[in-house]
Amino acid sequence: MGSVCFIVDAMVTGEMLPRHLKSIRESGVADHLLPILVTATQAQARLSAIEQRYHTHSLITPTRTLGARLNKAAFASQAEWLIIALQKKPLPAALWGALYPQLNTYTLDALIIGLTRPSLSERILRRLLASALILPPYIAVRRVWLERLGGFDPELGDDSTIVDFLQRLHACPTRLKTYSGHLLSQMDDPDDCSLPTPPGAACTTRP
Repeated sequence: MGSVCFIVDAMVTGEMLPRHLKSIRESGVADHLLPILVTATQAQARLSAIEQRYHTHSLITPTRTLGARLNKAAFASQAEWLIIALQKKPLPAALWGALYPQLNTYTLDALIIGLTRPSLSERILRRLLASALILPPYIAVRRVWLERLGGFDPELGDDSTIVDFLQRLHACPTRLKTYSGHLLSQMDDPDDCSLPTPPGAACTTRP
């Protein structure tokens, strides 16, 4: 598979952070193949214990917003794929083991990773309305595509940062798939600029 780095923000995942890391480490892939960067606003005793137990590396940036923390972690990693946690709830280890082979491809720019496949009506709403964008648990994005989009906006609030990035991801001709469900089914049609985009969204990148 392509090289992978996980980015898990301690403020986003909160008390569920250890469960996220446990799930990743139990996926069946050797630890050294899966570097994990944990971003946080302050050093904590629990982060030191977490680093040792789950073989992670913490990036502490006291005055930075979520967007700035994620950008710093993405810049620090040299992996081809970045898998970023966007919600507090972790995903089962079995999902990761099945997902990794899907990253060994040059036909995708990003994967939306969730537990359940959205209904047809939900998928249509997500393409039509900015307010219908539901934050997925994780997103996998190719490094070069993240850079092309300009990364995350460091000037926005935490939730707005993620929503803004997802809107740009959908507005541009991203080769995008949703990977979800108990059987890990995939949507058949990639999202691109030929589909309706959220109001005000444009196929542009941040400088």
